[in-house]
Amino acid sequence: MAKPDLTMFAPHVYRQRREQLITAVGSGLVLLPGNEDSPINSPDIHYPFRQDSSFLYYFGINMPGLAAIIDTETGMETIYGDDPGPEAVIWTGATKDLEEIRQTAGIQRKAPVDTLFADAQEALSQKRTVHYLPPHRPENFLKLHHLLGIPLKHLRKHVSRKLLRAVIQQRSVKEPREIEQIEYALKTTRDLHVRVMQTARPGLRERDLLGAMQEMATRKGGCFSFTPIVTVHPQILHNHHQGNRLSAGQLLLNDSGMDSPLHYASDITRTFPVGGRFTPQQKEIYNLVLSMQETAIRLVKPGIRYRDIHLESARELARGLVDLGLMRGDPAEIVSRGAHALFFPHGLGHLMGLDTHDMEDLGEDYVGYEEDMQRATIFGLRSLRLARRLKPGFVLTVEPGIYFIPALIDRWKSENRYAGMIDYDAVEPYRHVRGIRIEDDILVEVKAGRVLGPPIPKIISEIEEIRGSAT
Repeated sequence: MAKPDLTMFAPHVYRQRREQLITAVGSGLVLLPGNEDSPINSPDIHYPFRQDSSFLYYFGINMPGLAAIIDTETGMETIYGDDPGPEAVIWTGATKDLEEIRQTAGIQRKAPVDTLFADAQEALSQKRTVHYLPPHRPENFLKLHHLLGIPLKHLRKHVSRKLLRAVIQQRSVKEPREIEQIEYALKTTRDLHVRVMQTARPGLRERDLLGAMQEMATRKGGCFSFTPIVTVHPQILHNHHQGNRLSAGQLLLNDSGMDSPLHYASDITRTFPVGGRFTPQQKEIYNLVLSMQETAIRLVKPGIRYRDIHLESARELARGLVDLGLMRGDPAEIVSRGAHALFFPHGLGHLMGLDTHDMEDLGEDYVGYEEDMQRATIFGLRSLRLARRLKPGFVLTVEPGIYFIPALIDRWKSENRYAGMIDYDAVEPYRHVRGIRIEDDILVEVKAGRVLGPPIPKIISEIEEIRGSAT
């Protein structure tokens, strides 16, 4: 009996996905170029390869140098690529040839990559529609320009909206086997987060913690699903500088996740005190962020717009800050006018799957919004990546945060912005909190949401117990 290929699902999975796509698109050809190796500073020195996620979803092949065409009218599927040369084994070892690739993905036909141009030109000469998705890598811009003759500056204009919406609709709803992959990734992610909580102590640098995470990830045979954010300056939302030294009294934020063997992502954030115990102000803000998250998770269910969950989480923030004396007035009015965004300037979460921000290469407004929805223009709410109605099978993050961003506080104060709603003097003692974010990955089920993966400590008593044993 042949050993199962642990890098792919079974061939019938990809055939069924392509059949569903054929039905949704209905006519014309679907052209899906795969990714190429990305050189760092010479052709033979490149970043670790990662296949285009839509190509991976429909074909499962994580190898460079491939492209595919699906004829939605005849049902013919063709994979284009070249067999490795006889000397390739010296450099890369034995690899699959195109025939093996064709079989493992359940594809009907194979062809050399240099025939792709002729096949595309024949379709165009017959006035057939060639559907393609928005390219985001420079080499795929050039491929599509070469194959279809569309000027580079017009490629995005001619993207197939029909294919785009079909792919988003299909990939948004996760199959049980995909949920298993995400939960697999979350098991390792939990270990990474607990390791950081146990390791962090005053005197270390952020990169020491990142190194410990990298060592564990490598031992477990995985890789990060995105560049980790490990920082004592969490008020910088995407802070990738890791040279700061940890000090008692600071909070450390760890926003990181792992890929599964089939490249499904996880994404978790935890925030904890470097010195082992939260200060009174840190504890107040932490519990408020946790309340925002718990409120949002309780509201997750099919049919509700995620924008409405975001707004209710924001109102929970406003209620809490009014109780603490940092804000004044009616929480609903505070949120409707956008005053809360000084402390919560980003969206509540995003879809997740083969990408950490799932499918956002296809266009955030298509993925996170419905056709009858317009992105808000008000500060804070305009950063909401996911606003659409939720459906069973969606996987999303719930990631509220509260931040004290010095430059933003100073600017708003100097402009007297929302002076009747924000007590800037009362905010001052909280500046040292800097920022707190808590994030979990949620599956939308038939009646409610379910937190995926094993529990990762996030209650203050749990965190301080771990930190107490580490310091």
